[in-house]
Amino acid sequence: MNIFLIIGFIGQTMFSMRFVMQWAASEKAKKSVVPTSFWIFSIAGSALLLIYAIYKKDPVFILGQAPNLLIYSRNLYFIHKNKKEEENSLAEGEINVFENK
Repeated sequence: MNIFLIIGFIGQTMFSMRFVMQWAASEKAKKSVVPTSFWIFSIAGSALLLIYAIYKKDPVFILGQAPNLLIYSRNLYFIHKNKKEEENSLAEGEINVFENK
């Protein structure tokens, strides 16, 4: 079996898993949520599909996947940035609580 065909199938599976993860997280929360794993699977699946599309020399598929890597990465950046800001706010709040006592 061609290695790029395997990469394509793995990429498509990872890309599809993001919806499974989103659905499971939403069911658990009983509301629509987008977990971090959605973006991780999005990046992994899109990157592998882009590799496959480049190998196949499919300009439509390449154009469809390439910009997604930037968008998905940006979302992960925002998640990481917001977590750091929340941690810093909590740490500052704890310091202020101890200083007021």
